[in-house]
Amino acid sequence: MQMASQDQCCSTQLIDGDGTINVAGIENFMKEVKLGECGLSYAVVSIMGPQSSGKSTLLNSLFNTNFREMDAFKGRSQTTKGIWMAKCVGIEPCTLVMDLEGTDGRERGEDDTAFEKQSALFALAISDIVLINMWCHDIGREQAANKPLLKTVFQVMMRLFSPRKTTMLFVIRDKTKTPLENLEPVLREDIQKIWDSVPKPEAHKETPLSDFFIVEVVALSSFEEKEEQFKEQVANLRKRFQHSIAPGGLAGDRRGVVPASGFSFSAQEIWKIIKENKDLDLPAHKVMVATVRCEEIANEKYDLLVSNKDWCELKEAVQSGPISGFGKNLNSLLTTCLSEYDAEANYFDEGVRTAKQKQLQEKLLQLVQPAFQIALGHVRSKAFDKFKAAFDKALNGGEAFSSAANTCVESCMAKFDEGCADVVIEIADWDTSKVREKLRRDVDAHVSSVRASKISELVSSYEEKLKEALSAPVETLLDGANNDTWSSIRKLLNRETLSAVSGFSAELDRYDMDEETKKSMIVTLEDYAKGVIEARAREEASRVLIRMKDRFMTLFSHDSDSMPRIWTGKEDIRAITKSSRSECLKLLSVMAVLRLADADDIYDIEKTLTVALADSSSDSGKDKSITTLDPLASSTWEQVPTSKTLITPVQCKSLWKQFKTETEYTVSQAIAAQEANNRSNNWLPPPWAIVALLILGFNEFMTILRNPLYIGVIFVGYLLLKSLWVQLDVAGEFQNGALPGIISLSSKFVPVVMNLVRKLAEEAQNAAADDHSGNSSKRYERPVPSGRITSSSSSSRVNSLGNRTDSNESISPLKEE
Repeated sequence: MQMASQDQCCSTQLIDGDGTINVAGIENFMKEVKLGECGLSYAVVSIMGPQSSGKSTLLNSLFNTNFREMDAFKGRSQTTKGIWMAKCVGIEPCTLVMDLEGTDGRERGEDDTAFEKQSALFALAISDIVLINMWCHDIGREQAANKPLLKTVFQVMMRLFSPRKTTMLFVIRDKTKTPLENLEPVLREDIQKIWDSVPKPEAHKETPLSDFFIVEVVALSSFEEKEEQFKEQVANLRKRFQHSIAPGGLAGDRRGVVPASGFSFSAQEIWKIIKENKDLDLPAHKVMVATVRCEEIANEKYDLLVSNKDWCELKEAVQSGPISGFGKNLNSLLTTCLSEYDAEANYFDEGVRTAKQKQLQEKLLQLVQPAFQIALGHVRSKAFDKFKAAFDKALNGGEAFSSAANTCVESCMAKFDEGCADVVIEIADWDTSKVREKLRRDVDAHVSSVRASKISELVSSYEEKLKEALSAPVETLLDGANNDTWSSIRKLLNRETLSAVSGFSAELDRYDMDEETKKSMIVTLEDYAKGVIEARAREEASRVLIRMKDRFMTLFSHDSDSMPRIWTGKEDIRAITKSSRSECLKLLSVMAVLRLADADDIYDIEKTLTVALADSSSDSGKDKSITTLDPLASSTWEQVPTSKTLITPVQCKSLWKQFKTETEYTVSQAIAAQEANNRSNNWLPPPWAIVALLILGFNEFMTILRNPLYIGVIFVGYLLLKSLWVQLDVAGEFQNGALPGIISLSSKFVPVVMNLVRKLAEEAQNAAADDHSGNSSKRYERPVPSGRITSSSSSSRVNSLGNRTDSNESISPLKEE
């Protein structure tokens, strides 16, 4: 036994090179490491692999052990003999590691391999974790990857031991540039194949590999070329061995693990069972030679085909399009390659030769399969393109849809079968049915797509016709809403729908459609027609206030002959207003509810609105202490479904209120115009005032008759008052009201009077000048009575003054102001 006190590492030879177990050494080792005190808290790690593969070096770097390492300068030779065991340093829990003698060592010879298998089986049986050391470039090789060794160990272990999950950690040494993600699947697949090929006893006939082993894979860089990187990777791997027996740790499930105090006895019994077993013979040497050589020949032939000029040209040409005779040419290349392999491997073991030929054939077929799939794809694409062209041509030529589809589909599949026969590789015997099924699905999908497109165009066409036939007439009918509006709309709907359905049904017969689908589409078209009317009705309902105002303005402002009304004072504005609003209320009642069925005529919305809105003014004088339920205080009409409601009762009430508010100004304007017209046409006082004037003014009238001078004074006063009336525009001023007229006249009265006096003075001066210049002609004039002259001159002056005043009435008052 060896010890190194400085690092607390203790090691011993468990089994010597002759296969004898060192009982005393185990007992001393257990005492030194105090293994008996660990109970179940310990783990056993072993390593196996080819000789001189760096197993001891890996263990010493990974666990700080002191196993003997090979001196590279002395050449490759056997370093570890038998099985050595040591305690790992710095690992918790207590971890024991076993270094096994390398396999394939020249020292033991090619026939003495029983110990190698025995030691490997012992390691698998006793260990929680088994490190399998292997070179990166040996992955995929039968012997170097320890696959024959594992096959035998699997078979014997299932018979000797109950299932216990052991972790097999494959350590790939001297990792190359190939990513671990690409190496690991190959290794796992090989292990699974070994497991599947091992004959199993009845007890484990269906037992999966996962019941016996947990397979893990890691990769390490070269120790000699990349020492620093190697040490870093080893340090990371070392962390995985900490607390390895904890749940989720690196160790297996540890079913049936023995206490640490019984480890020595358990190890001795397991080795005894393994030594007595006779089923651990290695394959014969000639089999191993045949395996290696046949694999070399197969790889050589594979590489030759990969670089073959004809194959390269064929592979490149098929990328751009179909090639005539593709399958025949490629089958010839593959047959030649396999024939050359058979010729060179003819003298090797038949079983190995046949197995490797099968593997070579599989690799070759994997190589050419992409090109075959491309060629098959060209055949499918070509057949599909020809089908589409022929199908479109048949439809454009007026052929019935179903007939054209059936004919073109049959032609397409026949052309595909013909093309498949040209690309199929005889040696491969690949099934082309999936591609054929895909082509048929694509063809059927295209037929369905064309059918759906044509039917969609047909539906769109008839929907457009219905929309054009219904939208404008419905808008016109709703604009002139009356009691017969919805009846007329229903007649229009039935007429246009019947016409469209008749043509649509005849068109659908061309597409070989089942009756159920056909009926469904006809119902959909009928629903669309109703939807057009409903959409138009809802659109018009949203503009009902504008429609009501337009109707009111039309009815209120025009008479029965559609002539504009002139408010002369004889019209009954109240009656006209009531009649116009009644028509607007009818419009609102028509627009409130959708009535596309004859049964919808039972909805008497107009009566409800009349009672609630039109009669509300007449009820204003009634006793308000009696509270009645407002029929419009609801969001739904009685017995009317929500889907048929265009304007809710609450909205009707709000719209009517807004309508009355916005039309009151028009009514007030009409009333004002009528009153103004009455005022302008009624200048005389009332008859009773005229009679009173005649009775009370009789004495004054007689006085005037007795003295004619008063008549002249009155006449002159009349002329003066008339001039003032014209100048002040009394009628115009009082059109805006009495008070504004008085204020305006008071501000203009004085300036107008002053202007009138000034004009009289100017006229008097002009008359005097005229008299002076005309004295020489007075002797020729006839004498007239003095009274007449005075009267005439006064009249002429006043008239002249009035005329002048009229001409300057728009200027003089402003200047005076």
